[in-house]
Amino acid sequence: MKNLGLVYDRIRWDEKALVKAAESASVNIKLIDSKTAYVDLSIEDSKLKDDYGDVVLQRCVSYFRGLHITAILEKAGISVINPLNVSLICGNKLFTTLALIKADVPVPKTYIAFAEDGVSKAFDELGYPVVMKPVVGSWGRLVALIRDRDSAKAVVESREQMQNALLQIYYLQEYVKRPPRDIRALVIGDKVVAASYRYSPEGEWRTNVARGGVSKPCPVTSDLEEIVLRAAESVGGGVLAVDCMESPDGILVHEVNNTVEFRGLYSATRVDIPGEIIRYAVKVMKK
Repeated sequence: MKNLGLVYDRIRWDEKALVKAAESASVNIKLIDSKTAYVDLSIEDSKLKDDYGDVVLQRCVSYFRGLHITAILEKAGISVINPLNVSLICGNKLFTTLALIKADVPVPKTYIAFAEDGVSKAFDELGYPVVMKPVVGSWGRLVALIRDRDSAKAVVESREQMQNALLQIYYLQEYVKRPPRDIRALVIGDKVVAASYRYSPEGEWRTNVARGGVSKPCPVTSDLEEIVLRAAESVGGGVLAVDCMESPDGILVHEVNNTVEFRGLYSATRVDIPGEIIRYAVKVMKK
């Protein structure tokens, strides 16, 4: 009998729900704490499968930890949800935006710069306000809404002082005029299983649930479904959360998330998301 592995570095509500769903479906599930794991890269692939399972749900909060574990498991012939290439693209906002543009998925106007001179010109060309994001990051951390040139200069000077090469890749997006909400849609395989509006809390412009954003049900219209599925396909597919904005010109996709937190979406829609993910994993196990 094949086994499903779940690799984690923190047990959140989401992981508990997945374990419960697997047990309800009589799926053998192995839990692997990545913080205590170590791997001899010379061992036989079959030994790694014994330890991790035939298919693995990669659920690490740490992007880089999850990415490297995925590479090791795939080398051993273990299927990982989501695969390495999908994780690599979705974990980097620039790579995601390039994939979306290549697939003709509508995105906010986006500029990239690599040093003070270039980023100053990019700010001026985009026009204020501008949204600056780290190319790697989650939960809205270090995402800044920059309203004028003085603020831009201060933020860029601060980042230049940090000994972090990724923070010196400047990812800038236009500030899209939209309702005080965005849309999160969950794609599993070739299906949009649920969507919610995410409203920003008082005194905050970001809508991340981790920052107090509130989720409410959102209808999956044909327009939303078409764009979201195309966005998921553009990065390689799997279990993905696609974040969209309602611009005056239609829906824009601004992020595709690889290790999906779904508690807020589940609370808003009551869709059996853990069960859907486990059923998808079982399908992968049968291939």
